[in-house]
Amino acid sequence: MHKILAGMVAAGAILLSSGRALADESLVDSVKKACHTELTTVCKGVRQGEGRILACLYAFEDKVSDKCAYAVYDAAMELERAAEAVKYAASQCHDDLQKYCADVKMGKGRGLACLKKNDKSVSQNCKDALRQTGLVK
Repeated sequence: MHKILAGMVAAGAILLSSGRALADESLVDSVKKACHTELTTVCKGVRQGEGRILACLYAFEDKVSDKCAYAVYDAAMELERAAEAVKYAASQCHDDLQKYCADVKMGKGRGLACLKKNDKSVSQNCKDALRQTGLVK
C-alpha cells in the first residue's frame, strides 16, 4: 500500500501543481466517493488545493482503505495519461503554435482554440496528434 500511495502522491502532486487540477469531474467524483470515509475523518480539516489532500492521505496511509487508495491511484494514472497526450500534441504542434499562435497567452484552452481557429493552415502532423490524443474530434 505504501508504494501505491507514494506513487499517487508523486503523480498527483506533479499534475495538480502544474495547474491541471482534476479537470475530469468523473475522476473527482470517483475519488470523493471511494475516499468519503477518509475525507470526512482523517483529512476532514485539510484545505483543498496544492496537493494537501493527497499529502494527508499519504501521511495517514495506515488509515486509508484499499478502495480509496486504488481510486486515487487510478485517477493519478488517468491524469498522467492525459498529461502525456497533451505533451505529445504540444510537441507535434510546436511549430504551428509558434507560427499561428505566438501572440496567444497559453493556458485554459487558448492554444487549442487558436489551433482550431487556424485549422486550414495547421500542419497535418499537428492535426493528427490532436485527433490521436482526443483533444479534437
